[in-house]
Amino acid sequence: MNEPARILVVGGGYVGMYTALHLQRKLRSGEAEVIVVSPDPYMTYQPFLPEAAAGSISPRHVVVPLRRVLNKCKIVIGEAKSIDHAKRTATVTTLATEEEGTGAIEITYDELVLAPGSISRTLPIPGLADYAIGFKTVEEAIGLRNHVIEQMDIASATRDPAVRDAALTFVFVGGGYAGVEALGELEDMARYASRYYHNIKAEDMKWILVEASGRILPEVGEEMGKYAIRELRSRNIDVRLETRLDSCADRIAVLSDGSRFRTRTVVWTAGVKPHPVLAASDLPLNGRGRLSATARLTIEGTEHAWAAGDAAAVPDLTADEPGKECAPNAQHAVRQAKVLADNLLASLRGEPLKNYEHKYAGSVASLGLHRGVAHVYGRKLKGYPAWLMHRTYHLSRVPTFNRKARVLAEWTLAGLFKREIVSLGSLEHPRAEFELAAGAEPPKTN
Repeated sequence: MNEPARILVVGGGYVGMYTALHLQRKLRSGEAEVIVVSPDPYMTYQPFLPEAAAGSISPRHVVVPLRRVLNKCKIVIGEAKSIDHAKRTATVTTLATEEEGTGAIEITYDELVLAPGSISRTLPIPGLADYAIGFKTVEEAIGLRNHVIEQMDIASATRDPAVRDAALTFVFVGGGYAGVEALGELEDMARYASRYYHNIKAEDMKWILVEASGRILPEVGEEMGKYAIRELRSRNIDVRLETRLDSCADRIAVLSDGSRFRTRTVVWTAGVKPHPVLAASDLPLNGRGRLSATARLTIEGTEHAWAAGDAAAVPDLTADEPGKECAPNAQHAVRQAKVLADNLLASLRGEPLKNYEHKYAGSVASLGLHRGVAHVYGRKLKGYPAWLMHRTYHLSRVPTFNRKARVLAEWTLAGLFKREIVSLGSLEHPRAEFELAAGAEPPKTN
């Protein structure tokens, strides 16, 4: 009797989770064992991060627990550091290996699905590492919400005009989905919160969006992108195109157009780059550091290795121009995962593989409560209809019925009751009060 194949899935994001989910549903008894290595015990539904930051959705409903969803898979919470595909081994560090001090473990496999996603792409800008906040994880989203409300508390209490001005100046770098949606939702939240401060008005706050190119939200098309700029500027949001952040050292944002702003908040959403494990593997990469994938979601020139999502350069067979690759977004990732799982099973069973083909349907983006833009199947929407489409689409796509029901319930309650505007920043330092009582130094705050 043949031993069951060992399938190693590196990554617990869209591709990793959905691939493992399809595999556990379709694998025959004893056919294969699926191991999922993920740094977090959950998958984050990133399109809902802006609403989580604004308090419209609870953070725990933005994530999907892997152990519950992938109950027939083995879940390893750890980080893949390197891959030797020639030997069919992956080097992984876990929380246990750190505690034991014995070094990383090696996991052997027969089939590899490499889907570690991407990480924030930063630049060597003075002060960026010291003061900027990212917006890629649920922890960053909630941390940013707490931070914005804390800045309003600082501004309300200080007698120093310079401190107040810096606290009420919020700089967002990057005009893609993450930057625009985060800015739109948080400005909306802060505008609402200002009514509860006796000495802060909405017009006292400065919101600045910095984008290096000449447009924002390129995915929704030029016309809708221009509308988004008009909408943001109508709310006194300062949108600066063809402008870069040159420095944020000493809490002063210096822009390439010569402007300088005292600010305690710089949010960095200016792109992503491939996960480091790709470079630490013996698998072929393209010029931008992504895995060279085929339309069948195999890795070029390599057997028993598969890839999709952010980490893979997958050819777009539906594109008019040859050589174009699928955009690294959730719309493709979820569909690629299903084809990848089907092809992997077909490979195990000696059946023919199929190509991945999906015509890009379009994009939707939220600009805050009841505001949005959309370009879907050639139709352009803006304002409330686009915002409603944004919510409807993402509600249909968030994994599991449990999450759908909880998100819908929260939206319903949010429409009936007032927003919560409490900062729970102390959650980021849960032992701080006890340490202070025990005589330790108080933690440094931003």
